[in-house]
Amino acid sequence: MPNSRLSHSDPVSMFPLHREREQPIFSARAHVFQIDPATKRNWIPASKHAVTVSFFYDANRNVYRIISVGGTKAIINSTISPNMSFTKTSQKFGQWADSRANTVYGLGFATEQQLHQFSERFNEVKEAARLAREKSQEKMEMNNPGLSIAAPQDMSDELQSPPVMCTNGPEDKLFRSQSADITLNSEKERIKKMLSEGSICEMNLEAELFTLQDSNAKLVAALHEANANVEQWKKQLAAYQDETERLREQVADLEAHGGHGPSDMLKDELTQSLEELEALLKAKDEEIRILQAKKSDFHEMEQEREEAIHRIQELEMRNVELERRVQSAEQSLANSLEERDRIESEVQRVIEILDVKIFDLNDLRQSLVKLIDK
Repeated sequence: MPNSRLSHSDPVSMFPLHREREQPIFSARAHVFQIDPATKRNWIPASKHAVTVSFFYDANRNVYRIISVGGTKAIINSTISPNMSFTKTSQKFGQWADSRANTVYGLGFATEQQLHQFSERFNEVKEAARLAREKSQEKMEMNNPGLSIAAPQDMSDELQSPPVMCTNGPEDKLFRSQSADITLNSEKERIKKMLSEGSICEMNLEAELFTLQDSNAKLVAALHEANANVEQWKKQLAAYQDETERLREQVADLEAHGGHGPSDMLKDELTQSLEELEALLKAKDEEIRILQAKKSDFHEMEQEREEAIHRIQELEMRNVELERRVQSAEQSLANSLEERDRIESEVQRVIEILDVKIFDLNDLRQSLVKLIDK
């Protein structure tokens, strides 16, 4: 099985025997999610941070795979088949279903461009997998020409000539019952579609909220570190300023005393030290300005996070409204089923009465025939 071969970090470095056979063709970094197997609605984070997701090509078996490794564990090992499809559910989130692994994978990217590049590469690899399968099937047909089996004539006749349903008597009742079942099935499909739309919105919001929380935690940590560095640099700056003032006073004293002070070489050294300290002060001022700019960026990210939370609340309200509509549709469906059962019982009662009447008319006809014969 493919999952048993991938159990440690990088598949190329951990399995040297596969280096010549399986090669990476594209890589991207993203947050990896898997669908909850219990609810089939919520996303479960498969990685704490963004990890590398790569496309691999096996030249010997002529197959393509998507592989991602977190730590010492393979979190994605998906063999691409022609019937797979990658769906963009938001500007930075996409997903695809893997029937072999019996799960749905989700990827959250940092930018919309990265999502677009991954989607294009997924479609290219899927098309290559389709061509590889067709080429393999053609090779098998050329090697085994006797395997082509024609469809039996009687089976094709059955497919071309469906049975005709009579519309008289009890068969008419069966036709009406099937029409009602078709209407009920379409109503059920509409309810399922409404529920799936609410579930997709909720999963996308959970993935986006997780990404925002991760970014917010990183920004908060960076801000705390920057504030600590600013305080430390302020203390160093004050110390450098004191040292500069002291050196300036020494230079002024030397200039005032003239030949009674130290030599000209000492003056040059003090002047050079003073210039170095002034350059260091300018560098520290520039670093403080950069940190203050980063702090303003953090406030902008905090505002975006609040806007995202507001959108999530609005979508939750919309989800509640959808659930209310679904409940109303289910109630109307139950009423329709009850009404159909009542109508069917009434029709059955009328049919029984008609049977009795027909039997009485038959007896009357036979009696009339006997009277006419006499």
